[in-house]
Amino acid sequence: MSLEIKVPPVGESITEVVLSRWIKNDGDVVEMDEVIAELESDKATFELTAEQAGTLKTIAAEGDTLAIGAVVCKIEYGGAAPAKAEAPKAEEKAVVAEDKTTAPVAEKASGESYATGTPSPAAGKILAEKGIDAGAVKGTGVDGRITKDDAVKAEAGKKPEAPKASAPVAAAVPAGARDERREKMSPLRKTVAKRLVSVKNETAMLTTFNEVNMKPIMDLRGKYKDSFKEKYGVGLGFMSFFTKAVTEALKDFPAVNARIDGEEIVYNNFADVSIAVSAPKGLVVPVIRNAESMSLAEIEKSVLALALKARDGKLTIEEMTGGTFTITNGGVFGSMMSTPIINAPQSAILGMHNIIERPIAEKGEVVIRPMMYVALSYDHRIIDGRESVGFLVRVKQLLEDPARLLLGV
Repeated sequence: MSLEIKVPPVGESITEVVLSRWIKNDGDVVEMDEVIAELESDKATFELTAEQAGTLKTIAAEGDTLAIGAVVCKIEYGGAAPAKAEAPKAEEKAVVAEDKTTAPVAEKASGESYATGTPSPAAGKILAEKGIDAGAVKGTGVDGRITKDDAVKAEAGKKPEAPKASAPVAAAVPAGARDERREKMSPLRKTVAKRLVSVKNETAMLTTFNEVNMKPIMDLRGKYKDSFKEKYGVGLGFMSFFTKAVTEALKDFPAVNARIDGEEIVYNNFADVSIAVSAPKGLVVPVIRNAESMSLAEIEKSVLALALKARDGKLTIEEMTGGTFTITNGGVFGSMMSTPIINAPQSAILGMHNIIERPIAEKGEVVIRPMMYVALSYDHRIIDGRESVGFLVRVKQLLEDPARLLLGV
């Protein structure tokens, strides 16, 4: 008797998964609720556990795509893993008796070497006129003597020439390694690819840019970062300031926080901010729920917790769905400017970039300030130019005057 272990339902929108790794091997004895394999969907990684104790019999292989409800393996009731049958030994090869008969020596080439007999005077004269060496003519006379007839029949240019030394072949110049490596796209990568192409094809995406003087925030962080970490147990980063600034700006421009659903526009009175995080298996976008009601410390703790889960592949589907606005930070990789792609079904995404000291004009003087380019990509079907530019300007104002974030002005 055995129990079939099937792919469990993992989400309403997920119809198939990939068996990414067997943790237990075929024939292993497993305990009830012991993790035996990892399943990967287009959104997260899940653990498959044994539903009873027994001996594992694998059915699916690593890399297989399985539909929800498909059989992954079986567990036989009780007992130790049966010893695997030894592979039949290879049959001994028959010893072929050696043929003691000496192999016949290969015959010499049928063409004999030319005779070197002395030509007759008449033959010698003819050969001289033709410019033929006597050694290149086979004589038919007595003792191989070259006759006049032999000389007449001899043709110029028939003298076998000594083989010329071959010109050394130039060694091929190595062109470097040209190996190729193919990998099957993971469900996450396939889903990301499909969604990005879909967004480009189905939305009227446009991007507007601005720049932010980061000196006020950098001064504030430098002044309070130690006491902030001592009190809250987490560092004070830029993401909390940007998230807070976004949630305030969304209150003034609700269309940026909305989405299109069929022929309706859905406006949200809350801000679930998605934070783009680079994980080992690809880009994931966990969500900070109700970020508009959080303090800077609460936002920093949420960002840290989600980033650690993303790194370890422990994010759940619930933690990656339902955002209303996205922030992505290409600056951590050195990006100076980019046009981020909207995270559907949202209508806008804010791109942060690296901070570069540049000369700018302040009160009629040229000064050096740490500047960051920011980009807002938005769906022009729902967000007008006035709203997109106004939103980005509002974010800029809040970041360049952090006191506004605390006072809400």
